[in-house]
Amino acid sequence: MYAVIKTGGKQYKVSEGQTLKVEKLAGDVGGSVEFAEVLMLADGEAVQVGTPHVAGSKVTATIKTHGRAKKVNIIKFRRRKHHMKRMGHRQGYTEIQITGISAA
Repeated sequence: MYAVIKTGGKQYKVSEGQTLKVEKLAGDVGGSVEFAEVLMLADGEAVQVGTPHVAGSKVTATIKTHGRAKKVNIIKFRRRKHHMKRMGHRQGYTEIQITGISAA
């Protein structure tokens, strides 16, 4: 059984026991989080597609860690103008483990 959920403006295909990194979520390490925006559920041949969400279904997960991704370097450069600007960015993430998928 797997589901497609939406969190942080992105869509993820998840199955029970899977570990993945998503955009930073509020919550403590070891805590539980629920995703109600389930876009699709599949259990073998039975597939439910939401319009836009599958009513009454949810995906539960536990928070394993919080962290920050590798640094992304941004360089803005204007040739022949003596101008160069350097910036960096580290995006926060939450690592979660899927504990259950429930259908309506």
